Amino acid sequence: MRVLKATFGALATAAFLLSTAVGWNVALPSGASAEVRFGRNVRVGGHDFSNQSFNRKRRAEIYLYDRAPARSGCVWRSDGRGGKVKTCHLRRIR
Repeated sequence: MRVLKATFGALATAAFLLSTAVGWNVALPSGASAEVRFGRNVRVGGHDFSNQSFNRKRRAEIYLYDRAPARSGCVWRSDGRGGKVKTCHLRRIR
């Protein structure tokens, strides 16, 4: 009887983990494949990001600092996968 209860508990746990994994696999790719389009008058850290769009091929990494960063500003670089990354080191405006 104990073996049956242990087996049932293990199967229930496995079923729960499998359903959770399937749920995450369905939910996550939909958010990761989005495209972001900034409209008019969009400013981040004092820099103008108006009318720019980013997707999987053109990405952005924006780092905000409380003090002035060593390499301030934005630079376009290759990401090694055929796309470009806009890396920005900006000072936070309060």
